[in-house]
Amino acid sequence: MKEETSKINDVQQGINSEDLPLTDELVVSYLQDNPEFFNRHNSLMTSLRLIDEQRGTVSLVERQQQLLRQKIHGLEDEITQLMSVANHNEQLFVLYSDLYLRLLDCQSAGELLDCLHHTTIELLSLSSFKLWLLPANNTALTHHSLSTNDCADIMQNRLSKEEYYFGRLQESEQTLIFSQPCAGSVVLIKLTHEEKVLGFMAIGSAEAHHFDPRMDTLLLNQFKRLVAKLLQQQLAL
Repeated sequence: MKEETSKINDVQQGINSEDLPLTDELVVSYLQDNPEFFNRHNSLMTSLRLIDEQRGTVSLVERQQQLLRQKIHGLEDEITQLMSVANHNEQLFVLYSDLYLRLLDCQSAGELLDCLHHTTIELLSLSSFKLWLLPANNTALTHHSLSTNDCADIMQNRLSKEEYYFGRLQESEQTLIFSQPCAGSVVLIKLTHEEKVLGFMAIGSAEAHHFDPRMDTLLLNQFKRLVAKLLQQQLAL
């Protein structure tokens, strides 16, 4: 009886092995399920030769070392990028902190716009800065940074449901805001104080991808709240 059972098992194994051809997936699955395989066949670690496009044939150990080195280089690059981003963010934080103090010292709406224009164009090295005020808020204020064209449709289309717009503008929109077409990208920042919409700031960059919808708005949130508050105070004087 035992012999018959053994023969049946042998036959079933033979059928199974024929029905299941050896594939990459099966080999990978087996090695994952049997991590001690190379311990039982230690000589394979050095005798198995793998094709390498740059070095010809290498052993499994050499290939592992190469992959580890590549992973380490990749991690080093990521750390370098993170440090670069952190350094850039620190510089922005210092710049914004200094800007806040300057804005608080402004004695008029004109000084406020001078400060914003100086920071945008000279310190941040951006290409343009404009402020557009709703007609109800635009009193007798005159300044070269004020957009005097009717930008109500732009505000309705770009900022009716959002606090910011990042990206490219149509040429007609560029002309209305900046009085001329401008290549690159822009950010439109809605200015609201105590639920009263004042208008928007428009900042342009010559780089097409400088202002991207994925940009973080943490610093901008604080910046626009302060500008809106100070602007409302100065316009009320």
